[in-house]
Amino acid sequence: MGTLQLEVVTPDKTVVSGEVEMAVCPGVEGEFGVLPKHVSLLSALKIGGLRYKLAGGKEEHVFISGGFADVNNDVLTVLAESAEMAQDIDTARAMAAKERAEQRIASHDEQIDSVRAEAALHRALIRLQLAQFR
Repeated sequence: MGTLQLEVVTPDKTVVSGEVEMAVCPGVEGEFGVLPKHVSLLSALKIGGLRYKLAGGKEEHVFISGGFADVNNDVLTVLAESAEMAQDIDTARAMAAKERAEQRIASHDEQIDSVRAEAALHRALIRLQLAQFR
């Protein structure tokens, strides 16, 4: 079947760099899969989980906080604001962020930016969900 090169890059570091059999990205219009020999593609990504399969069938998960995916010549490059391997997610920190966001939303305080609070809750919930794939 072949492989493609996956690069997940943030402004701070390269989170993933290696050969994969396939990847599934959290596109803004829904998930999309990338296989070797995929047609060129540029897509915006939403907050979500990117999953990929290594040779041998092992599946890995990465938290992506939005960004862009570029597919070209058997290379999938994901440029993300932040990204974190599932096994590196600090569940205590994610749970604290979830509880903070829920308290802000429940307070109905006009000083609270409800859109930011909802986004923080969404990020925390996805991080907690992906942490289960350790």
